[in-house]
Amino acid sequence: MKPTRQTRSGYRRPLVAVAAAGLLSAIAAVYVIGSPGGNTSAGKSCQASLAAASAAKPFARGDVAAFLPAQKPLDLRSLKFKGPNGEDVSIAQFTGKTVLLNLWATWCAPCRKEMPALDRLAQARNGDDFAVVTVNLDRGGPEKPKAFLDEIGVASLTYYSDASNAVFQDLRSKARATGLPTTILAGPDGCEIGTMYGPAEWDHEDALQLIDAARAKAPGQTTGQTAG
Repeated sequence: MKPTRQTRSGYRRPLVAVAAAGLLSAIAAVYVIGSPGGNTSAGKSCQASLAAASAAKPFARGDVAAFLPAQKPLDLRSLKFKGPNGEDVSIAQFTGKTVLLNLWATWCAPCRKEMPALDRLAQARNGDDFAVVTVNLDRGGPEKPKAFLDEIGVASLTYYSDASNAVFQDLRSKARATGLPTTILAGPDGCEIGTMYGPAEWDHEDALQLIDAARAKAPGQTTGQTAG
């Protein structure tokens, strides 16, 4: 008799079927990344970010060794979330800037740990050609995350949120968000330069060198000064 497992609904399904479903999901994820043409909607519009990814690759080391330069960049311009006053915001509104997009939640301990570094990076680098965009995914409303940010003295990060988690689900469907924190570096064209899963000290030398290497390939952009 084949082994089975109990689901929440009480239905018992063979473990073989569960394993097969997992395998199909994995194949689908690989297909999204590795299919000919990659993110087909991006096409040639993401060539600048592809060049930036190549420039950043040698700097994926040390504290940002887990950074994965994009081989077939995703067009991120349609990603949507909420602004500080509940207004709709999309990555398209940051066109012309290199963006460090970070997804976080208060229940995620590594997210909480890296938030001060993201705030310091924003303080040092945010401007006409760069933005740190941190999107909170707490489902229970803004009170808890805002209280946490006040508690740690965040001064330079704009509060963005997505209680629906749609931005996370959208990225996960494209095999780009496997957990929190997820951080994506996007070019001025709104396309992915690379993605990192897990926390980093984003204002430290390793991260700054990677960001600056990518920004040096961005049309019309100059690199910033190193933050402490």
